[in-house]
Amino acid sequence: MDIDRARTFLEIVHTGSFLKAADRLHVTQTTVSARIRTLEEELGRRLFDRNRSGATLTAAGREFERFAQSFVQVWERARQQLKIPPGRTSVIALGGELSLWNPMLLDWLVWMKRKQPEVAIRAHVGVPDQLIEQLRTGVLDVAVLYAPKLLPGFRVELVEEEQLVLVRARGIDGEEGSPDYVHVDWGPQFAAQDGFGQAAFGEPGLLVGLGPLGLGYILRAGGMGYFRKGAVTPHLETGQLELVEGAPQFTYPAYAVYPEFAEARSDVQEALRGLKEVAA
Repeated sequence: MDIDRARTFLEIVHTGSFLKAADRLHVTQTTVSARIRTLEEELGRRLFDRNRSGATLTAAGREFERFAQSFVQVWERARQQLKIPPGRTSVIALGGELSLWNPMLLDWLVWMKRKQPEVAIRAHVGVPDQLIEQLRTGVLDVAVLYAPKLLPGFRVELVEEEQLVLVRARGIDGEEGSPDYVHVDWGPQFAAQDGFGQAAFGEPGLLVGLGPLGLGYILRAGGMGYFRKGAVTPHLETGQLELVEGAPQFTYPAYAVYPEFAEARSDVQEALRGLKEVAA
C-alpha cells in the first residue's frame, strides 16, 4: 500500500472531509479522490460514504483505520530509526503538554540520560490536538496528556495523579479584601465542578488557557488561582505564594498514550517506567 494513500485516508478520517484533507495535505481534491478510489479498488471495499456534510467511514473503513494508522506509524518509525545518531541504539520521540514539561518531563529527560544513555531523545511540546495528531501519524512514540482522546490501536496508561491547589501571591496585593481570581482553563471537568473555578468565584477578570502563563502573571501582578501542586511547590517554599486554607483540591491525572505495537519495544517500556518513577 502506498504511504500517501494511507496518510490521505487518515486525514479524511481526522477532518471528516475530502476538501479539508486536500487543504491539509496541500494537494487538490481530485488527487485525494483518486488516492481513495485506488485504495478502495485495491481493498475491494468502499471506505467512505460521501454526502453534503462530508465523509463518514463505512464498516470496512472503520476496520481499516487501525491498519492504516499502524502502517503510517511503522513507516515514520523506520524513517526515525535510520537517523539514529552515532553511538545510540534507538530513538524515542516523546511529546507533552507545555504545563507538564516543568518539572515532570524535564526530570524524565534527566532520568533517561542517566538510566538510558544509549537512547536518543526527540522532545516535543504542544497542545493536545497537535500531540494527538503527531501520535496518530507516527511522529511521536509517546504523548503525555491530561485528557487524551481514545484512539483505536493505542494504549493509555496513568502516569501521575497530581492535585490542583488554590494559591495566592504574597506581598503583591496592596488592597484589602480578596485578591483577584485568575481562571486557568483546566478543562470541562474542572470548570463544571462545584467549588472550583468559575463555579466558586464567578466570572473572572482574567482567563488564560495555559497554566504557566497564569502562574507567571500571579507571581508578577498578584491574585490567586488553581495550579498544579508540583508547579507551585517551589514558590510556596520561597514564600512567594501561599495555599488558601480550606480551599478544595482537584485531582488532575496525566496519561501516557502510545501505539499498541510499542508494547514490544523495550526502549519505550523503559521510558514509561522512567515517567512513572519521576512522577512518583
